[in-house]
Amino acid sequence: MKKIETSIRILVVFTILIGLNYTQSIAQSDIPEGVYANLKNDTLRMGNSFAGLEFEWNNGNLYLLTINDKDEKLINRFNSNSTVFRIGDETDIVNKSTFEMETISSTLVSNEYLKVTVFTEYDKVELKRIFRIYPDSPLIGMDFYLRLKEDKKLEFELVDAELLRLNLQGNHWKYKSVEFFDRTDRNNNLVDENDFLGYKSNKELRGNLLVATDLLNKKSLIILKEAPCSTTQLHYPGYDFSCLKNSIKVTGIGISPGDLEVHRWIRLYGLAFGFTASSELNYLTAIRKYQKSLRKLDPSRDEMIMMNTWGDRNKDASIGEKFIMKELDACEKLAISHFQIDDGWQQGQSKNSANSSGKLWNTWTPEDWQPDSKKFPNGFEVVVDYAKKKNIKLGLWFHPSNENSYSNWQQDAKIVISLYKMYDIRYFKIDGIKIPDKMSEINLRRFFDKVLEETDYMVSFNLDATADNRGGYHFLNEYGNIFLENRYTDFGNYYPYTTLRNLWMLSKYVAPEKLQIEFLNKWRNPGKYPDNDVYAPNQIPFDYQFAITMMAQPLAWFEGSGLPEKAYEISPLIEKYRTVQHDIHKGLIFPIGDEPNGSSWAGFQSIDDDEGYFLIFREYNESGNQFLKTYLPANYHVKFIKIIGRGEDFNQLIGEDQKVEFKLPGKHTFTLYKYKIEGRR
Repeated sequence: MKKIETSIRILVVFTILIGLNYTQSIAQSDIPEGVYANLKNDTLRMGNSFAGLEFEWNNGNLYLLTINDKDEKLINRFNSNSTVFRIGDETDIVNKSTFEMETISSTLVSNEYLKVTVFTEYDKVELKRIFRIYPDSPLIGMDFYLRLKEDKKLEFELVDAELLRLNLQGNHWKYKSVEFFDRTDRNNNLVDENDFLGYKSNKELRGNLLVATDLLNKKSLIILKEAPCSTTQLHYPGYDFSCLKNSIKVTGIGISPGDLEVHRWIRLYGLAFGFTASSELNYLTAIRKYQKSLRKLDPSRDEMIMMNTWGDRNKDASIGEKFIMKELDACEKLAISHFQIDDGWQQGQSKNSANSSGKLWNTWTPEDWQPDSKKFPNGFEVVVDYAKKKNIKLGLWFHPSNENSYSNWQQDAKIVISLYKMYDIRYFKIDGIKIPDKMSEINLRRFFDKVLEETDYMVSFNLDATADNRGGYHFLNEYGNIFLENRYTDFGNYYPYTTLRNLWMLSKYVAPEKLQIEFLNKWRNPGKYPDNDVYAPNQIPFDYQFAITMMAQPLAWFEGSGLPEKAYEISPLIEKYRTVQHDIHKGLIFPIGDEPNGSSWAGFQSIDDDEGYFLIFREYNESGNQFLKTYLPANYHVKFIKIIGRGEDFNQLIGEDQKVEFKLPGKHTFTLYKYKIEGRR
């Protein structure tokens, strides 16, 4: 045993020397500013200007020792055996390990970061722990990869696989778990928060987010599990976090032993981990800055007001050259920036087609994805050129072939790439996704990555979250935005306040500018709602319904050519919104006020240093004014300038309660303010 330990130590020392030399060689020019990583004297350190992690190297079987904030005013020390990835006793004895790091350059969609890789070989399996350190993120991302060694077989129980184990110091830890729900065709409550104090009994919790707060020392640990929603994770052990009085275990790695292969790295579910002072704004800001680091928000690519005709439930019955041109005319008149043709533009008819002969769903051929020559007898170029003349960007619906775990991913990628090259289509709504196994997830990533690489990252995906096992809000989210929900007046299930509520609740933990939020043709189907239903869409102003979408990416979920003339009265509002859309979205957007319930005062604050925006809604209630708690600093003078909606400009000194008095003149009115912090009292 002694001889093995000696050989390991020699290898580690050799690796340390390589690591230090590499650090020195890239530090001069290539390493991102403010980011660092080094391995010295059996201690691995990494971090940025926000936070730092310190590990005991332990022959590559890392033990987390401390995490500190940027000024080292807050330091959290962990008790022994706080591990970063473990599978029972299969990952206890190390054969060899290495440490590497490299700078991953930015692309048109991704930000630059420092990649730190710890490779560890065990008896039966090899593990890569990859740390992603972004210059502007208080959280550090952690990705995990496994592969089998030759002629070895790994067996483990799902509950024995741990992404992270933290043994905390102190006896006063309060936990907050947050579970998320997609499959929005069936779910209308998308966020579930759970607060509790740790004690002797083990508490098993579901969710993608855990915030552990030391009540005595006023500091919080943040663990964001980068996985689908708990209800749709692969090989789910039944919970994501297991907590005692002063310990945390993160479980559910997204594979079973049968998923592992020799010579192929299998990516597991990942984490982002960080540390802040314990105020709510601090930990929400840390989460949001990490989320914003994952994908650049390019105003020319990612900001959109998209019209999609499927919301009127005519399916593809009207799709054709003349209809699309009428829709593009309506887009121009309404100041819409993007138009997406949903299911039905293609030659192959899906099972959702208005034509009863449509059967396709799981399996498609390249011929199926040619524009339908009957619907576009003069060629698809006619509508493409017409859209370009009106400066409207076109998008299409696309359903990858999910047969045999997306084994035809290369064919599907070629189809999308061809549509981009031939017609300059850059927006694809990805629908029908099912991820029943690990190979499906692997091949879907290959599909997305191939399309982006071959189109110079100009294509963007709208990922449908309405049904089946999909990526949720914290997984596969680097590829575009999320098409959140289908709601229809035809079924009487579209209520503006529930759409506002879903956005309001998600926006606390999910960047709302990554969500497509719908507004409908309120004049359709009034008979589907009771005459005395004051929350029905036909009872609520059209501009108010559009305003609900403004903190997100607005989705005009209707046939524009079917709107009454009165609808176009909101065109100046949309034009004005487009001038501030990106300015709003580049801030950190969080909900304020009361939870929308049809009769509350609710809103959002977009924070960008000493300025930002407030979007305020007076729902159906009798009060003409309301004091709302904000994230503005106390004892500062703030100037409020109205941009859109009702209300007047005003100035206010912010008190210790951080509340602002907002005034709106009637039920179902709104206002968008730009604010500027002008000075301390």
